[in-house]
Amino acid sequence: MSTIQINNEVFNYQLSGPDNAPVLFLSNSLGTNYTMWSEQINYLGKNFRVLAYDTRGHGGSVKNKGPYTLDQLGNDVLDITKALGIEKFSFCGISMGGLIGQWLGINAGDRLEKLVVCNTAAKIGQEAGWNDRATLVRTQGMNPVADGSAGRWFTEGFVNTQESIVSPLIENLRTTDAEGYASCCDALAQADLREQIANIKVPTLIVAGTHDPVTTVADADFMAQHIAGSQRLDLAASHLSNIEASDAFNKGVEAFLQA
Repeated sequence: MSTIQINNEVFNYQLSGPDNAPVLFLSNSLGTNYTMWSEQINYLGKNFRVLAYDTRGHGGSVKNKGPYTLDQLGNDVLDITKALGIEKFSFCGISMGGLIGQWLGINAGDRLEKLVVCNTAAKIGQEAGWNDRATLVRTQGMNPVADGSAGRWFTEGFVNTQESIVSPLIENLRTTDAEGYASCCDALAQADLREQIANIKVPTLIVAGTHDPVTTVADADFMAQHIAGSQRLDLAASHLSNIEASDAFNKGVEAFLQA
């Protein structure tokens, strides 16, 4: 891993793959870090220059006190790529990262080659729910959230048979900085792109998990109906489809990016 300082703030990132290959930027979900993309880094890194980072408030990146905003999270991506001398790139984000991707498609489409938004929505959840969660972790820490996350992130069958994959992710969530997590909850509480996603013109792939209770197939339907020309990939998975259905995810994203 490497770090980069932008406006006196540090971001943790990894850049790997062939030097002259097209760049693919990967954006993690709430409560994870860049390592959630390990299968994609290994697979897509054969033909892409893969740039993965820890979103503000997570991992080794800046954890300044929030609240954060979606504009701030989106501009972090633009600032990181500019600082690394990357003019154009494709972007793949999951959950919160997918919301950041939609923001980029709306506000910085000229910087994007292609856009992949996974297990996400134009508005994720409800404002009150995010505010309650932010208050919870600020007062009680990460344990209450971590204790219930396996069943939101993965199907019951995956949880029961893939403990070696699930347990490290839950433990990572448990040790996530509470203020950084809460500050991202603040951003999600206010983020609503439902009236703006029709302005996305970059080629877009929408990935949905058919068993996802967080960002549902109906959320993916809404995005598909409003982003002209978008493509769709439905996977037999819950919320972290890039992990639960990694083979199908990798092949589907690769086919879209290389088309």
